[in-house]
Amino acid sequence: MKITYREENGYLIPDVALPKQKEIGAWGLQHLGYLKRFRRARYTELLTSGELNKYLYKVNEEAQERFESLVADFAEKYGLTEELKAKDQMKWVALANYIAKSAQEIVQSELIFR
Repeated sequence: MKITYREENGYLIPDVALPKQKEIGAWGLQHLGYLKRFRRARYTELLTSGELNKYLYKVNEEAQERFESLVADFAEKYGLTEELKAKDQMKWVALANYIAKSAQEIVQSELIFR
């Protein structure tokens, strides 16, 4: 491994950079908060091994897929359609919010706060 240096104020500073990491989404950030607060040992293990970002990205992807699947299933089950949206917008919005909140709670209990 070849290390390069740059000079700053008469000192040689090694050119080091962290590897490019993927962006963690909202679900991953929620799980990170949970790990820091309630699963301290797991958080420390992932952090020191350098696997934390990859783990949180994976949790975020799984949670997003589960959320989208639940929303689609609930929308079909409860009749959330464009026809309803055109007919009664207030009912459509209330139903859409209910479905999103229900799906969010399920994802949080199954994947985020575990």
